[in-house]
Amino acid sequence: MSEVFDIILLLALPASGKSETRKFIRMQDADKKKNIFHLGKNAQMDDFPYVHIMHLIDIELKKQGYDYLFYHAPDANFKESITWGVLTLMLNQDYDMLVKKSKPIDTDIYGLFHRIDEARIELGAEPFFYKDGKCLYDETKFKAVADALKSEYETMQTERRDQMPENTDGATIIVEFARGGADGSTPPLTWGYEKNLALLSPDILEKAAILYVWVTPEESRRKNREREDPNDPGSILAHCVPDVVMYKEYGCDDMAYLIEKSDKPGYIKVERPEKTYYLPIARVDNRDDKTSFVRQEPWDPEKEKALYKLLSEGFIELWKKYKA
Repeated sequence: MSEVFDIILLLALPASGKSETRKFIRMQDADKKKNIFHLGKNAQMDDFPYVHIMHLIDIELKKQGYDYLFYHAPDANFKESITWGVLTLMLNQDYDMLVKKSKPIDTDIYGLFHRIDEARIELGAEPFFYKDGKCLYDETKFKAVADALKSEYETMQTERRDQMPENTDGATIIVEFARGGADGSTPPLTWGYEKNLALLSPDILEKAAILYVWVTPEESRRKNREREDPNDPGSILAHCVPDVVMYKEYGCDDMAYLIEKSDKPGYIKVERPEKTYYLPIARVDNRDDKTSFVRQEPWDPEKEKALYKLLSEGFIELWKKYKA
């Protein structure tokens, strides 16, 4: 058996410390990453860039006289909850392009439009951009939308390539995303982790373990406001989720529910038509914030020591379950 994880699903509410955890791990020396964290060379996937560019698509469509497509408004939640599933299926697409090389990475914004449509169709929804081989928008206006997004999309592609090595042999793929439900909701949630984990491909589920960064919804909202950099809204580390979204989409999540309902302690049960999967999970307690210091260097040595202890204990626990 390999001495590193194949796939880590890094899950938590927004601003819980997922991205800081990724950065902290990335900056550890190779021996610690392999022997303590059991992580191979760096490969990362995240659905936030798609969330961000969906906002930009809406803005450009509005300029051309169309209604917003994805969101009720720039600072509001999704019009259709199914978009959470679309994002999950796009992570499957990323995985296939990275590991299986089953199709070329989309080289322009038009390729992204097609990928979104593919995911929507897979979930039984109507496509947004093309139908029966024809664009659903006025050609001139749609080209203006695409042209306006070209630079942002090229930046997104560059960042994605930087996070995805050409050869994944010996790599650990860290997949980061957040799912939840409205404040006051009671599990099962319509589009929480239970639903979205079951949309991940068998290729991912066969090899995945979950590291869950645990904070309260109240702490998630506090840290979300604290990290905001209005000059860098597309940043993984500095973006701010609108308050209405924090309450309507991330007011709670269903991870504790999934842990408690599993018939195999220490594992999350994921049921798909072809098979039931049991994903090992470690929950690291970040309710007393141990990650925010990672944003700025140099790091406080005591805070660095505390985070190292928290994460190393979590990964050691997770590895024992993973290799069992």
